Amino acid sequence: MITSKEMKKLEHDAVQRGISIETLMENAGKQVYLAIKKKQDLADKQVVIFCGQGNNGGDGFVAARYFVNDCQTIILFFGEEDKLSPEAQENYRNVEKKVNIITVTCKEDLEKFHFQDDLEFIFIDALLGTGVKGDIREPISCGINLFNSLKGDKIAVDLPSGIDPDTGEVHDKACYADLIVCFHDLKQGLEKFKDKVVIVDIGLNDAVVKIEKA
Repeated sequence: MITSKEMKKLEHDAVQRGISIETLMENAGKQVYLAIKKKQDLADKQVVIFCGQGNNGGDGFVAARYFVNDCQTIILFFGEEDKLSPEAQENYRNVEKKVNIITVTCKEDLEKFHFQDDLEFIFIDALLGTGVKGDIREPISCGINLFNSLKGDKIAVDLPSGIDPDTGEVHDKACYADLIVCFHDLKQGLEKFKDKVVIVDIGLNDAVVKIEKA
């Protein structure tokens, strides 16, 4: 298991060795796609990725580029493009050419569309990463509510949004996930969910990481 502090140090050390944040984000998004593809037949699925404006959302943008080659894919973006990190913003711009992005800034934006009951969905939670503290603000809060209300297979990127990565506590609300694609190692706060966790390698221990983008 690993704490959020230890994970941040690993990421810092990887960058010091020349592995860019862009590379780690690309690896993370691709591994999310591969982990789900290994468990699911994507041919008739509809993939909906809930992205926030942190790097967890950036991982979701990357994953969407891979999913769209296999199935219908849309992104619900809960945030503002100009608040994305440079790496996440680059992936936003790369994916918007291939995938329909619906921007959600308030609850009212969610009233503009609905999900058909006769389709098979995979919902992916890439709203919040390991830095969650205290009450969850809008529009992420309504994003978590929507995620939990929908019927389909639900997957969390690294950890379910709203769960404290070190204690496992939910201070306000959190996404429910059937599968958690966890980066590098099991987060300390996810021990009670370990039966539904898949660990994937994003290259934090490699001196040189080669990536092939979709």
